[in-house]
Amino acid sequence: MSNPYNINYEKQKSAKEINIKQLFEIIVRRLWIVIIVALLFTLAGYLKTLSTTPLYQSSTRIIIEANQDKMKTLQVIIKDSTVLQKVINEMELPMSPEALAGSINVNSVEDSEVVSISVTSSDPYMAANIANKTAEVFRNEAPNIVNFKKIRNLSPAKVNLSPINGDDNGTIMKSGIIGLVIGIGLTFLFNSLDYTVRSEQEIEDIIGYPVIGRVSKMNKKNSNLNKKNIQKFKETQQAKYTKTLG
Repeated sequence: MSNPYNINYEKQKSAKEINIKQLFEIIVRRLWIVIIVALLFTLAGYLKTLSTTPLYQSSTRIIIEANQDKMKTLQVIIKDSTVLQKVINEMELPMSPEALAGSINVNSVEDSEVVSISVTSSDPYMAANIANKTAEVFRNEAPNIVNFKKIRNLSPAKVNLSPINGDDNGTIMKSGIIGLVIGIGLTFLFNSLDYTVRSEQEIEDIIGYPVIGRVSKMNKKNSNLNKKNIQKFKETQQAKYTKTLG
């Protein structure tokens, strides 16, 4: 006696294999769509990397021996125009204090007395130089502005040659993968809108009866063979007719 669970398992396994095969056939049938969409997205990712300006960031750290309230005040002064204008003058930078302030971030490191001054620029060497110069000017100007002298350097900014706004190769690869996924999605969309019957199984599913025969696809070779057969048949029938009359 057969086990019904084994039968059900075999049916499910067979159906699963057929479904996977059908999905694969759908993709292969319109593989050109997948390839074109993937290439277009890859090209778009490459063009994006060409139009994106790489940005670099460098940070210097200073120690400010002050309480939390005083620390907040001093951090604001670091980005004040009084300090940044001196940085611009000494480095001869072609920008305003407001523009320079937009490229500087000042943060306390883990709520300690250590303050990080980070500068972002399209030039990695300029970013490091501005960070170090800002720390130097702030240390010299703080006693004049708020009469505070307990500021000292901890670590200077170093040149960082790795951009912070993404990897070009990673962007191109991600664009290609997105294009591949969208291309496969389009193949299934077009397939769902295509009502062409492509196999005997589809015919049987539609009409509910088994297919008992099929007509082969006509081509030039088959057409020539049929003409020869028809001609041969005519000659045979003509010979029989002539023999009968004789």
